[in-house]
This record gives sequence, structure tokens and C-alpha cells, in this order.
Amino acid sequence: MPTQDHIHAAALAKRLAPLPLDDRLAAIAALPGRIVFTTGLGVEDQALTGAIARLAPGTRSRFGLATLDTGRLFAETLDLIAATEAATGLAIARYSPTPADIAAFADRHGVDGFYDSVEARHACCAARKLRPLARALDGATCWVTGLRRGQSGARAETPLAAFDSADGVTKLNPLADLDIGAIRELAARAGVPLNPLHARGYASIGCEPCTRAIRPGEDERAGRWWWESDAKRECGLHVAPIAAIAVEARP
Repeated sequence: MPTQDHIHAAALAKRLAPLPLDDRLAAIAALPGRIVFTTGLGVEDQALTGAIARLAPGTRSRFGLATLDTGRLFAETLDLIAATEAATGLAIARYSPTPADIAAFADRHGVDGFYDSVEARHACCAARKLRPLARALDGATCWVTGLRRGQSGARAETPLAAFDSADGVTKLNPLADLDIGAIRELAARAGVPLNPLHARGYASIGCEPCTRAIRPGEDERAGRWWWESDAKRECGLHVAPIAAIAVEARP
């Protein structure tokens, strides 16, 4: 049965729907508590970062930016973090996996053992992404993302707002109903730097060993974990409660 939090989030989604992006962000900024925007530095996140940067100072300051430095990112992505901070004047907090979690995964599966099974890949994502995300969201009441419905079939029902009961945060996706053309226009208008890998066919960019350029006709996220057959390939950030996905027990 929906709780009051779920009802409030659904009402918020309806309120955000007719608004342009800047007004959506202003409405989000007015929500109580700590607001965290997690950016993966993709084109959606860069467009959103640019939109936040042009808000009035008091509104802009409500958004805390965070990124997950997994230890396996492309060099181009790492360079883009500093370039984005310089271009927008916004600080992006880095959250990294703990050495103990990385060692535990490597001891059990090998450094690149994520290629061997879906279970091993999920364990790698848990160590490098889910646990750092849980730290990034600690104490937050609102979690802002760059998710869009057009990114993949698995994200086709992405709401503008929903309550994540497992972690006690309202999850806000202010770009959910925008298409990739609109996103590119927003990024161009904001003048934010983009990852040069996009021009080389990388539509969705994650860890280097787990990302390839897409082929003509493939959906935007087809280059992620391409060796797996599941059409709903995800790392777990947006399909399961963060707290419920644990790294395998350390030896």
C-alpha cells in the first residue's frame, strides 16, 4: 500500500511534468533536506549540471554534486570532472570504493572476473558503485539523477519523481521525459564540456572494461556490459535498493 511519501512523490511528479527544466530544478531546490545530484558525466548529466550552474546562487547551492570514481573509469571521464568544475564553478565530490572491497572482489573473482558471470559482475558493481553511492546519499532526502526513458527499454517507465522506500529518499529524474535531441540542445546551450568519447560512438559511458561504442540501430545503453544476454542490463544503481546489494563477504 502506498505510504504518504509515495503519494507526495507522485503528486510532485505531476507538478513537475508541465514545467521547463529550470523551473523543475527550482521546484526541487525548494524541497526540504539535503539534495544530492549524482553525475556520471554523460551528456544527460552534463546538460543537467549546466542547468544547475545557471540557476540563481541560492537555488544552485541547494544541489550537492557527487560522482562515483570507480577506479576503472576512462581517462577522458576523469579529465572531464575537473573540466566541468572549471567551466561551471560547481564542485563535484568524488566517492570511491574502499581498498578492502576491491581486494575482496579480486581475491574471489580476479581483477577482471566480472566477465565470467552476471553474479560476479554484480559483485564488482556493488563494490565499485553501490557502496560508494550509499555513502554519497547518506543523510540525503532527495536524490537527483539524469535518467531518461529513452535510454533503454528498462528505463521506459522512469518517473519524474518517486519515493525510494529502501533508502528513504525521494528520487527525482528531471530529464525523464526528454529525448536525446533535447538533451544535446540543453548541453550546447549551457556550454558545458562533453566527453569526447561520445563523438566516437560511446552513447552511454561507464567503466572502461565494461563499455563499448554502440552500433547503428542499437539502443543508447547497448554498449554497457555488452557480453551479457539480459536485455535489462543494469549495474543496480537504479533497479534495486542500494542498501540491499552487498559486496560478497570478505575472506
